[in-house]
Amino acid sequence: MSIRYGAWHGGPDPLEAPFDIREALDEIGDDVLAGASPRNALNRMLRRGTRDRDGLDALRRQARERARDLRRGGRLDGTLEQVRELLDQALEEERRALFPDPDDSARMAEAELDALPADTARAVRQLADYQWRSPEAGQKYEQIQQLLRSEVLDAQFAGMRDALQNATPEDLARVRDMMHALNDMLDADARGEHTQQQFDDFMRQYGDFFPENPQDLAELIDSLARRAAAAQRLMDSLTPDQRAELGGLMDQALGQAGLADEMGRLQQSLRSARPDLRWGGRQRMDGDEPMGYSDATGALAELADLEQLDDLLGQDYAGASLDDIDEELIERALGRPAVEDMEQLRRIERELRQQGYLERGGDGLKLTPRALRRLGQTALRRVFDVLDSRGRGSHDVRDAGAAGEVTGASREWRYGDEQPLDVVRTVRNAVLRTASSGESLQLDADDFEVVETERRSSAAIALLVDMSYSMELRGTWGEAKTTALALHALVSSKYPQDAIEIIGFSDYARVLSTGALVEHDWDRVQGTNLQHGLMLARRHLDKHRNAEPVILVITDGEPTAHLAADGFADFAWPPTQETIAATLAEVERCTRRGATINVFMLDDDPRLVAFMQEVGRRNGGRVFLPKPGALGEYVVADYLRARGGRHRRAS
Repeated sequence: MSIRYGAWHGGPDPLEAPFDIREALDEIGDDVLAGASPRNALNRMLRRGTRDRDGLDALRRQARERARDLRRGGRLDGTLEQVRELLDQALEEERRALFPDPDDSARMAEAELDALPADTARAVRQLADYQWRSPEAGQKYEQIQQLLRSEVLDAQFAGMRDALQNATPEDLARVRDMMHALNDMLDADARGEHTQQQFDDFMRQYGDFFPENPQDLAELIDSLARRAAAAQRLMDSLTPDQRAELGGLMDQALGQAGLADEMGRLQQSLRSARPDLRWGGRQRMDGDEPMGYSDATGALAELADLEQLDDLLGQDYAGASLDDIDEELIERALGRPAVEDMEQLRRIERELRQQGYLERGGDGLKLTPRALRRLGQTALRRVFDVLDSRGRGSHDVRDAGAAGEVTGASREWRYGDEQPLDVVRTVRNAVLRTASSGESLQLDADDFEVVETERRSSAAIALLVDMSYSMELRGTWGEAKTTALALHALVSSKYPQDAIEIIGFSDYARVLSTGALVEHDWDRVQGTNLQHGLMLARRHLDKHRNAEPVILVITDGEPTAHLAADGFADFAWPPTQETIAATLAEVERCTRRGATINVFMLDDDPRLVAFMQEVGRRNGGRVFLPKPGALGEYVVADYLRARGGRHRRAS
């Protein structure tokens, strides 16, 4: 049997390397660590774009600049001005032909011309049966009819104006037949009886009227309805007198060609098929040059696209998604490069989900545990970079793998064990397991044993993070979040025998997962309830009686709330004696429990400093006032220093 290899044609390459989204993920992480929610962080990255592709903000600027240029492009009454100019030329030519004629009929004709109404539409209508003496004047009048027919039809069917140059009665009859067939097809669609075959037959017969080459009736309706809605907005944007004049002229021109009924029927069908479009309303145009009816309609249709695209690119509505932005709308409004920029942004968002960094829940996008781990490691790396650069602290703990004095016994390995492996017993277990089966020697997870040691001291850490609104106002929340994530990542990865719990406190306190910490959104509540936070910290310490208790507090303000006898938070500023007493009473309970309370102050307010100094005096813990940007360095270094002391005491 022979095997032949060739190029893969079954879709995306199944062996293609995953799209590299590390840069995008790190950008999102930067914003999250600065205090943003994952949804807002993703939106900011999508708005900024990538190094080689524009983001939503740049595309939105392009749309607004194009819309501004269109509004400056001209006035909407250009066709009416052209008709008036042609009418004036026709009347001037006719009077020039009548003047030398001494016959009374010439004087009667001059009187008829002098009696024409000032309203252009009524004047043109009144001249419909006039017998022109001047061939040039008659030709000018006929140009008015041709102009109006071509402008109206070109406004509805793009490209019709060129097709109707010097149109014959047969050409107009074919246009009439096309519109009748189109209306019959729209009626069948409204009844649910339309078929693709009917559309294909229509396009074979009249496809030359539609250079956009729609593939089905839905595409054709979208194109025609956009222009019809724009034409209605054009009429609404004229003054009442201009609207009446232009409407009368168009009705007369279409009526003479037998197209008025079919055009009215088409307008009604399109409005019923696409009621979601903006049918009507005034549109501001600031240009000086007059625009023809068809050109103005096209400009207003493009403006509608740009305004819709502007709203979609803003992504500031409930449930917003990049999938809402139609590719055809982008290409029509901004061109192919913008489509490629949008596809890159969509791919980034898609890959973040497919590669397991983002997931969509009931409350919108969330970071997955995988992304949270990466975020924690990023935060930790930043802290260690500062430690290394300043030469303070050390994360290279030489006895990190030590596990106390060896007892001479061994036991099976369990996840999180730091004891050294018993290599002899591990290999012996593998030999005994594989000897009877004759398999080659391979180690299995169940074979591993570790040397049993005396129990080493571990720690139970309660990290209390102030979540009062002042943290956001002062710009310290991002640094506090980064520090909490860094410490959690350090404990979870390098010291799994230690138990860490993050507790957020504002008017009330609550235990936070890393995900809840990252996604925290601000409730504008009042209160810094340190007492409740310390109560939850004691509960965590009580779950780990054999561990050394450590409480770390990050805050920017003195306690302004406590739990009253009814269990509800009691807030007051300046803080009352009841709040101070309740908080210090909780400090005393933590102290009797043997817990050290180290406080990291993010503000040097004298009232806060005085209170925390009293906490330090009663508890024996330390009080720090780190400089901006140094909080993580202080907290992590303090944890490592204390842990090093525990190791030395345990040995």
